[in-house]
Amino acid sequence: MVTEGPSPFFPAHFSYLRGIRLSKNIVILGTLDTKAPEIEYMKELIEKRGHKAVVMDISTLRPPPFKPDIPSEEVAEAGGVKILEVRATKDRNFAMEVMGRGGAKILKDRYESNNLDGVLAVGGAQGFAIASMALRALPIGVPKVSVSTIASGNIRPFVGNKDIMVMFSVADIMGGINTVTETILSNAVGAVVGMVEVGARMQPPWGKNVVALTTWSTTHTAVTKSSEILRKKGYEIVMFHASGACGSAMEDLIDQGVIKGVLDITTHELVGEVFGDDLYTPVKLGRLEAAGRMGIPQVIAPGGLNFFVLGALETLPPKYRNRKYIRHNPLITLVRLTKQELENLGEVVAEKLNKARGPTAMCIPTLGWNDYDKEGMLTYDPKSNKALIQSLKKHVKPQVKVLELEAHLNDPIFAEKIAEMLDRFMKVHSTNY
Repeated sequence: MVTEGPSPFFPAHFSYLRGIRLSKNIVILGTLDTKAPEIEYMKELIEKRGHKAVVMDISTLRPPPFKPDIPSEEVAEAGGVKILEVRATKDRNFAMEVMGRGGAKILKDRYESNNLDGVLAVGGAQGFAIASMALRALPIGVPKVSVSTIASGNIRPFVGNKDIMVMFSVADIMGGINTVTETILSNAVGAVVGMVEVGARMQPPWGKNVVALTTWSTTHTAVTKSSEILRKKGYEIVMFHASGACGSAMEDLIDQGVIKGVLDITTHELVGEVFGDDLYTPVKLGRLEAAGRMGIPQVIAPGGLNFFVLGALETLPPKYRNRKYIRHNPLITLVRLTKQELENLGEVVAEKLNKARGPTAMCIPTLGWNDYDKEGMLTYDPKSNKALIQSLKKHVKPQVKVLELEAHLNDPIFAEKIAEMLDRFMKVHSTNY
């Protein structure tokens, strides 16, 4: 098979295509001491498709029955510990952390050296945990497939905010190939092979002004209007639902260099980051920080910043039951923050924005911050909202613009103002850098 350089499909004068590899490197990650037959089976299928299967052993118990491409000794050393210490310990968490950390380093190094196109992991509870630590080190966009016996439960602690495709193994993965596991594992191979053959390696875009927008159903009107304005001005828009995982993913993509500007209309996830309890708490701390760290333009609004997102009404903890609330749907209740909580939140927002290295503005509509925060609604409380505004102004540094507008967040005039401000920031920023 032709692996690089000119071909009948990519003529020699197409010099920018000469480095394309038609054969891909797929790492198979798993515990060979318990799942060798299954891993061998997947390796064979991948190689039959014309790709290279690189086996990484993350075993913590004993030596494997066949020699992998990346042995557990190498993984443990990448995690800072000798494999004999891993096998000797009675602390399972320690062993898993070492192998997860080592696996993450190896995968990341291989990706950055253009030696990894996709990963296929297989494991039970322990293997899934180790593999997930490793997979989460890879950027968004790199094909990642994980087969596990526990994939039908709550997988957010394993997946986090990364694009890991998780398949339920149905049967236990050990003891060799059978009718059930043969089907599941071959499907998993088909998934990762399809991804590496069809997918594109995500790169910071050239000649594109990619702007991130954060959204909720109750800030949707502002998001729609502002995105229409920005699209007409030539920006590519990527929307992120402010549901915890999406906001964290946006922060990662900013760090990856994919996002060039941010219109952070729906900053609700900060509520969960600061106070906990919230269903939309970010997967990892650091919301509202990546844009400032990368020095890209950002315009922020307080969409949803005055409500907790909690579960069904009958499940509310006692401390929230006497507050103003709105039943968003049978499973979600929005509960108002107190004046003191909003004051605290204003200080946190100021601290985060003060660290920004690029053009930054906080735009605040004084007549409400989402559809449930407007005159006539039981949950409308402008006095409490003002506590955040006053606190923000008290603690924010002069380089951060703070603009108050007598409008509701979903009024057309507000969407126009914030879109125009981001456009000005982007034009000045592109001139200066």
